[in-house]
Amino acid sequence: MTFTQRLRNIQSKQNSLLCIGLDVDIDKIPPHLLSMENPVLGFNRQIIDATHDLVCAYKPNLAFYEAMGKDGFAILRETLKLIPKSILTIGDGKRGDIGNTAERYAKSLFDDFGFDSVTVNPYMGFDSVEPFLANPEKGAFILALTSNAGSKDFQRLKVGIKPLYEKIVLAAKKWNSNQNVGLVIGATHPKELLRVRKIVPDIPILIPGIGKQSGNLKSSIRCGCDKHGQLAVINASRSIIYASSGKDFAEAARTEAKKMVEEMRMTIEQLNN
Repeated sequence: MTFTQRLRNIQSKQNSLLCIGLDVDIDKIPPHLLSMENPVLGFNRQIIDATHDLVCAYKPNLAFYEAMGKDGFAILRETLKLIPKSILTIGDGKRGDIGNTAERYAKSLFDDFGFDSVTVNPYMGFDSVEPFLANPEKGAFILALTSNAGSKDFQRLKVGIKPLYEKIVLAAKKWNSNQNVGLVIGATHPKELLRVRKIVPDIPILIPGIGKQSGNLKSSIRCGCDKHGQLAVINASRSIIYASSGKDFAEAARTEAKKMVEEMRMTIEQLNN
């Protein structure tokens, strides 16, 4: 089964487009967890236990684990074991390097850690992306138009008559022979998101920027979903996992996640009517 088909199946089964980013900063987790032997893993366990029935994916940002050194890698491995196999995992490392180095990155993230998909920077061209696309069951979300303010510095520059991000989208469309290419388009760019969806009607789009970055959930769904109300992967991180700093943090995370999922379902229902 290709990565894209698996995503469709999971989104249908879970009736959810939500991806929760497990971007865990030990300085922000509830203080009562700090007495645990492994507070970050304990935090992740409770977040996953409270929300796994509401999501289609979890997205650990590798930087938060790499910053903890060897302990961080061990925590990441244990966190991945906690995620049900019926839910997709996205290794958010934004890797991108020459072909033989990219092969090592792909082997590490797919074979060693066992991620289902990763985020990839296409700046160095196809040979830097190709190793992540070799296995149809594994996905690669290619950065095109990101949600941060600095995205305007390069991603919107004109290359001929088209902006650079659109050139990347067209390239990604050509690279999708294994039906495992995805794109990253920020929720902070709804008009461009709609344009991209028209160019690639059947490619998954990872949409960060909801919540703390002020991306709009409804417009992201309207502009990012395919004709079946799928293939938009709406990511939220801090607004969910840090919904409370108290002992009720997991319950608060579930409440926030459920609220988002209900709004997603309502919006998709409106689109279908």
